[in-house]
Amino acid sequence: MTFLDHYAHPHLPNLALIGHVPPVIQIHLLAALAAFVIGTIQIFGPKGTGLHRILGWTWVIFMMTVAVSSLFIKIINHGQFSFIHILSGITLVAVPVLVYAARKKDIRTHRKQAINLYAGALLVAGLFTFLPGRLMWQMVFG
Repeated sequence: MTFLDHYAHPHLPNLALIGHVPPVIQIHLLAALAAFVIGTIQIFGPKGTGLHRILGWTWVIFMMTVAVSSLFIKIINHGQFSFIHILSGITLVAVPVLVYAARKKDIRTHRKQAINLYAGALLVAGLFTFLPGRLMWQMVFG
């Protein structure tokens, strides 16, 4: 018997659970999902186009929303910041760095910052939301 067999029952996401969490978590979740989708398009889509720039600015807004909103979410550490908040600080610094790099045509730095943020602040942090007991776990496996 596997871990998932014993502790989880995968099903279509129970989106109704989103309505039972505070608005800051709703904003955080929706901004993170939007940033993930746009980030995926940005990484695999054509670069240097008008669409890339428009989606890039949209991604920046969503990433900053994710980072700032996370500073108000402290339920996993009894009202205190947790280790995951380190990513919020990194994001708040790295997003302006990648924007500055793009504006200065430093594509290497821009690309590196964007990929690192996508991987760390969206993929890795996103995986942590699927730990047992957390909202995403409950939505998909609970």
